[in-house]
Amino acid sequence: MPSPYSWPAISKIAYGGDYSPEQWPREVWREDVALMREAGVNMVSVGIFSWALIETAEGVFDFSWLDELLDLLHENGIAADLGTPTASPPAWFFAKYPEARVITRDGVTMGFGARGMASPSSPAYREAIVRYASRLAERYASHPAVVMWHVHNEYGVPVGEDYSPQSVRAWREWLKNRYSTLDGLNAAWGTAFWGQHYTDWEHVGAPAAAPSVVNPAQRLDFARFTDHQLRECFTLERDAIRAHGDQPITTNFMANQSWTTDLWAWAELVDIVSDDHYLWAADPEGEIGLAIAADLTRSVGRNKPWILMEHSTSAVNWQPRNIAKRPGEMARNSLAHVGRGADAVLFFQWRASRSGAEKFHSAMLPHAGTSSRVWKEVVQLGGALEKIDAIRGSRVQADVAILWDFESFWAQDLEWRPSEDITHAERIRAFYERLWRDNITIDFALPGHDLSAYKLVIAPAQYLLTAADAANLTRFVENGGTLLVSFFSAIVDENDAVHPGGYGAPLKDALGVTVDEFLPLREGEKSTVTWHDGSSLRADAWHEDLSLTTAQSVATYVDGPGALGGARPAITRNTYGAGTGWYLSTRLDADSLATVMADVYRDAGVVASDLPSGLEVITRHGDDARYTVAINHRDDNAQLPASGIELLTGETIAETLTVLPGGVAVVRSPHTAEGGGR
Repeated sequence: MPSPYSWPAISKIAYGGDYSPEQWPREVWREDVALMREAGVNMVSVGIFSWALIETAEGVFDFSWLDELLDLLHENGIAADLGTPTASPPAWFFAKYPEARVITRDGVTMGFGARGMASPSSPAYREAIVRYASRLAERYASHPAVVMWHVHNEYGVPVGEDYSPQSVRAWREWLKNRYSTLDGLNAAWGTAFWGQHYTDWEHVGAPAAAPSVVNPAQRLDFARFTDHQLRECFTLERDAIRAHGDQPITTNFMANQSWTTDLWAWAELVDIVSDDHYLWAADPEGEIGLAIAADLTRSVGRNKPWILMEHSTSAVNWQPRNIAKRPGEMARNSLAHVGRGADAVLFFQWRASRSGAEKFHSAMLPHAGTSSRVWKEVVQLGGALEKIDAIRGSRVQADVAILWDFESFWAQDLEWRPSEDITHAERIRAFYERLWRDNITIDFALPGHDLSAYKLVIAPAQYLLTAADAANLTRFVENGGTLLVSFFSAIVDENDAVHPGGYGAPLKDALGVTVDEFLPLREGEKSTVTWHDGSSLRADAWHEDLSLTTAQSVATYVDGPGALGGARPAITRNTYGAGTGWYLSTRLDADSLATVMADVYRDAGVVASDLPSGLEVITRHGDDARYTVAINHRDDNAQLPASGIELLTGETIAETLTVLPGGVAVVRSPHTAEGGGR
């Protein structure tokens, strides 16, 4: 069970990063802690990749260097987030237990020498991680430097699925627990198709590579199984630590950058949600992807303060083109995470490594040393976080939710879908980006969550929708909510089987429409949709042939396959109970989506911001004040209506604050004050 403690014993916003002193001689350690104090660092993550240096042989432990390090950190007022290095077992482990190596879907056995974990189903691996976690916690549970435990590292990255014999054995047991009988499994997987019927559990294999497409229901279950096995490994370590220590326990997620773990389920296991986020350099507006990740992290943690466990001071090393951050960008990134609920800002890593695969990855203390721009910005950021410390513990509030369902994504990502141009990631980004530009704060949610607190719920890509979740969305509309559903949603049930009644049938009451046929466009083909006021909307990639029951058409196809020889419904609006259901059957560009969303906002009672384009504003609410974080991504000044104290400068704001180009402002206002945005 998670610990009753909700935050590490640090009295300020946590600031620091991954620290790997084992890569450096002792004299560097003392230089490091002195520079940490100069930068305002108060917490570092240690021990995350040091298994081979501590358990030098099976059951043989040498903690001497870690003892020295933790004492040194404590003497200098720096707390430790102490890691279990179980993401990277040592060479001796694989030499003794070669069967613990991961086998890929194509049958390739993964070798040693990179980061990544052993098979999560391996009994030898599970025994080893419990032994290590137990010994670590037994030794350091009472050490004054240790304020938090950090289990493993980025579960599911770079290895998630495993097709080894021991994984297949565990898979069969998982299936028995899920379906009880082969009849149940055969029914769920639809094995009558292609003659796949099973009569013996030993005949059920993992969905390895095959001559054609493997049963999609089997592959969906294998994704669920993989996530389950990873979570079991985490739980084993967590419980081994909890037997000795009561500090909070976390593991670092990769929200919006890894699709192999169901973060809603993982968030129930940790004491504090933490996330690693790295800008995708090819994205010219990486701040939007950052906001998605931050909002998702906050959402899976049910709006509790969370930890930004890793991000980068400048360029990373693992993308095709590793673009350095521009002056001020590191602070903008960091404070955007804080604005969206983070009470800790940490980096990978403290000191840049001289050797290994990540030697070109940026760090708080880069190869260029303390004369560098990056170091100066690191010190400035430490000072800024101290000035805004009052923001700690405050919460973000949202009136709008976007549905984010990992199981649906796993199912949609499988082969033989109607068009390879249609992805859940693209649609979520499109709708999120529209709301981001309108400065509307959102939460993410599952379709089965209690949605009653929201005015508007958006389903950009809910391909898989259970009957129970569809009923929940229908009640949301009936009770007065506004629901917007995008195309290729409510298509299949939990077994990837098309719903009885056809495409979209579970939401027929709420939306007043079903889909007769998918009409994907050819590559590069464009089309025009006429809005109800006569204006034209630009669309591509996807059309549908709709059957309307109670819905009204508010936009029609005028060309392309959706027109079917005449003006046919493309976007519909339906009144159901006290609420409204919208359905978009085509892919709109950003400007056209703005036209539609203006009407949707009016239905929902959501007010879009009239702030300058490129001024990102988020508000956190505390017991006695609210904190408006404004980030100017523009090349010129931006005016923010606000009143209160700007915490970074100490300036008193009466009505309007000028946010400089590339700048950040944090305004503390009494709850009764006007302005500040939301």
